[in-house]
Amino acid sequence: MTTVGEFMTTRLVTMDGTDTLTAAAQEMRDSAIGDVIVTNGDQVVGIVTDRDITVRGVAAELNPSTTTLNEILTQDVVTVSQYDDAVAAADLMRTYGVRRLPVVEDGRLIGLVSLGDLAVEREPQSVLADISADEPNN
Repeated sequence: MTTVGEFMTTRLVTMDGTDTLTAAAQEMRDSAIGDVIVTNGDQVVGIVTDRDITVRGVAAELNPSTTTLNEILTQDVVTVSQYDDAVAAADLMRTYGVRRLPVVEDGRLIGLVSLGDLAVEREPQSVLADISADEPNN
């Protein structure tokens, strides 16, 4: 059995829910990532993706300089343990229609596993794995 902990990323970017969409977008750009985990202390309260900023923020004509992450984040985030089976994590993604799962231990964020991570691990010859393993082109 391959566990989530064997290939999760530990290079995480977290932000506070009171941070703005602009700040999150800049952080995503600077870190070459597509999401930030919204935390309160070390507890996960939600996740915001670049798509969330576009669809829930900009397309809804919210001001990205004053709108906070709390206003657009996805709450009730599905999480996994580093000891969970990779196939079970993929099943959770399918069931809940998500592409990223925070990895927590004792309620504390320790990593993140994405659909791309699973593709690289489980189907390294797939197109998604090839794209996910490539360097960002910004």
